[in-house]
Amino acid sequence: MAGFSDPLWLCGLVVIPALAALYWIVLQKRKREALEFSRVALIKSALGNRQSSRRLHIPAALTIAAIALLIVALGGPHIPLTGVKEGVNVVLVIDDSGSMQATDYSPTRLDAAKQAADLLIKNLEHDDNAGVILFESGATTAAYLSSDKDRVRKKLAAIVPRDGETAIGDGLMLAVDMARSIPNKKCVIILLSDGVNNAGSVSVDNAVAASKAARIQVFTVGMGSDKPAVTGYDWLGEPQYATLDEAALRSVAEMTGGQYFRSVDEKTLAEIYAGLNQEIVRGEEETPVGSWFIVASLLLLLAGFYCRYGRGRVIP
Repeated sequence: MAGFSDPLWLCGLVVIPALAALYWIVLQKRKREALEFSRVALIKSALGNRQSSRRLHIPAALTIAAIALLIVALGGPHIPLTGVKEGVNVVLVIDDSGSMQATDYSPTRLDAAKQAADLLIKNLEHDDNAGVILFESGATTAAYLSSDKDRVRKKLAAIVPRDGETAIGDGLMLAVDMARSIPNKKCVIILLSDGVNNAGSVSVDNAVAASKAARIQVFTVGMGSDKPAVTGYDWLGEPQYATLDEAALRSVAEMTGGQYFRSVDEKTLAEIYAGLNQEIVRGEEETPVGSWFIVASLLLLLAGFYCRYGRGRVIP
C-alpha cells in the first residue's frame, strides 16, 4: 500500500497556496503601477495580450511546482512494486556461548540449533541468499551471504562450541551489515539465543535501531527447556544455569516487525525453523520513490531557468 514514511513533512505543502497568493498579489501590484504611470510600453509589458500574459506565468508556476515536489520527497513516499526485489537475504544469527553446550536438547543445544537452521536454509527459494553469524563474547561471520546454500550449510555444520558469554547486540549489528551487503533484496534476520545479553560492545537497543533504520525484519527464537539446564559449575562447585531473557527477544521482534518464538526442546525448535520459511513475506514490497520526486523537481527548476534565460524565454 502506498504511503509516506515521514508524513509530517507534507504539512509544508501549506506554503504552496501561500506562494501562489503572494505571486498573484505582486502581479496585481505591478499592473496597478503600470496603469498609474500610464506608459504604453509598460502597460503592454505588464498586461500584454492574453496569450503572452499566460506565458509570463510559466516560470513562477514551474518554481512553485518544484517546491511542492521537494516537500513531497521529504515525506518519504513509497509504493508497492511487484517484482522489483527478487529473493530475500536471510541471515541466521546463532548463539554460540558456553550455555549452548547444555544437553537438555539432544545431543546439545548448539547441535539442535544447527540442525534446525540447516533445515531452514535447505528449504529457502532459489533466488534467496543465506548467511550465518555467530555470537558469544563477540560476533563473527560463519558463512558469508550467498546464493550457494550448499556451501552455507557446510559452513554451518562446521560450527564448534565456544565458552564465551552472550553478546546479542554485537551479533544483531553484524547481521544487519551482512543483510545489506547484497542490495535490492528484502532482508530478514533470524536470531536465536538461550541467554541474557551480558557482553559485547554494541547494545541491543542500538542494534535494534540499526535494524529498524534498514527496514530489516528480525525474528527471534528463545531456546530453553521448561526445567533449569546446568551449563557448568563455578569455582566453588556450585551449578550454573542458563537464563533466557524472553522479554528482550520479544522486544527485538516486536520493534522490527518480526515475531518471537519459544522453543523448549529439539522438536519444537525444528518446527519453528520449518515454519519460519512461511513467515518470510515475498509479496509486494514498499519501494521508496522520493528520488523520483527530487528528479522531477530539478527538471522543473531547469525548465523554469530556461524559460527565463534560454533562447525560447517567455520573459523579455
